[in-house]
Amino acid sequence: MAKRKKTGGRQHKGRGDSAGRRCGLCGKTRKLVQTECCGQWICDDEGEYVLFSYVHNSCSRNHRRYTLCGYHDAEGHSGAWQDCSICRSAFEKELYVYYGTNEYNFTKLENPPSYEPTKCSGCGAVISLAEDGYSIQGSHYWCERCSSEKLRGLRK
Repeated sequence: MAKRKKTGGRQHKGRGDSAGRRCGLCGKTRKLVQTECCGQWICDDEGEYVLFSYVHNSCSRNHRRYTLCGYHDAEGHSGAWQDCSICRSAFEKELYVYYGTNEYNFTKLENPPSYEPTKCSGCGAVISLAEDGYSIQGSHYWCERCSSEKLRGLRK
């Protein structure tokens, strides 16, 4: 069995075969690391992410940044993320459900709460807070189109 070494809080496996282990998200077997939050095997691929590209091509980064599991650990909360009231109140309900049920999770939130879709205060279009571009002004959400129109109006 290959020897593991602890580096910066993450256990690294050699670049070769990982003794039957697979990334729990994509299934790859090479260059794996255990997550700090939940100890699951995942691709050690954050170094391949291009800053400010906003692409979702890194298993490790996606789990760390787009799940309640990763958020819960990064914030130093105690207990299980599924039971954490601090995590539950940290996000709009729509984002809480997304972070708890998306494809970057090893374990998904059981019985996620229901929520009303977010609508643009300008045109009424439904905005997906997890996927769409939008702006916020107070308690008002504005879709990309209406945000652009508002900005154009401010420049005049």
